[in-house]
Amino acid sequence: MLVLTRKVGEQVLIGEDVVVTVLDVKGDSIKIGFDAPRGIKIQRAEMLAAVTEANQQAAASTTEATAETLRALFATKKPPVDPSA
Repeated sequence: MLVLTRKVGEQVLIGEDVVVTVLDVKGDSIKIGFDAPRGIKIQRAEMLAAVTEANQQAAASTTEATAETLRALFATKKPPVDPSA
């Protein structure tokens, strides 16, 4: 991890396409701006973690709901009667 000290208005370059600018500092909060091409995703780590967790929970509940539906369906269905038997 690279650790830098920057003042308001100073920038950090990432590669050739991304510029990070310190916009404001108030107490323990820092406002930063990102200038990057549209194709580059910029996400807050906590938001990505929350979305990933929500997706995992949804997939697990969907899988369980599907399994319960199938169990109920097969438990109530009777096998077809073979008329030749």
